[in-house]
Amino acid sequence: MADLETPNYHPDLEDLRRIPVDLFASKKLPGLSSGDLGFADSSENLVFILRKSSSSLKSLLDSSGIALFSISRLHNGMWELHKGDVQKRKDLVLSMKRTSKRFSKTELEVSFAGESSEHLVIKGCPFQKSCTIYNQDSIVAQTSLMYKLRQIYVGRSKFRLTIFPGTIDHSLVVAMVAMFLQG
Repeated sequence: MADLETPNYHPDLEDLRRIPVDLFASKKLPGLSSGDLGFADSSENLVFILRKSSSSLKSLLDSSGIALFSISRLHNGMWELHKGDVQKRKDLVLSMKRTSKRFSKTELEVSFAGESSEHLVIKGCPFQKSCTIYNQDSIVAQTSLMYKLRQIYVGRSKFRLTIFPGTIDHSLVVAMVAMFLQG
């Protein structure tokens, strides 16, 4: 019998950028403090942590605990996202405002700071932890509850965030979902 060699397959980085990424959100992931919301990858490695500082302030941390963004809830359905931690809020990255709120549906408009003319729209229901982020006519990301077969009651403590390939940083998408879930 001839010795067959299996060829080594090395995926092209450009191919990997075209694959959607799933993050799983839960308050019960290992390594989280009480009240934190964690976002883990499919291997259950913690990627982002959402930490509540007060009723109107939250911080988005990376897996090592370094503050990436601070989220400020303002008045009348408005939010701001700044670089850095809550005490040292630096540059404004984006702002969000509620454009529609009905019993089961909420719609938010996202405006990036600076000279960017890009606008995103988030539509969904915070109670069901489901939303979709749109950039014009394409979907940037969406969330959904974790359903299981033969499960009568679907808990709201775990949900999936699917980030589709594109130009928006994953940490920004997680921050926008966190602002949406604040109500």
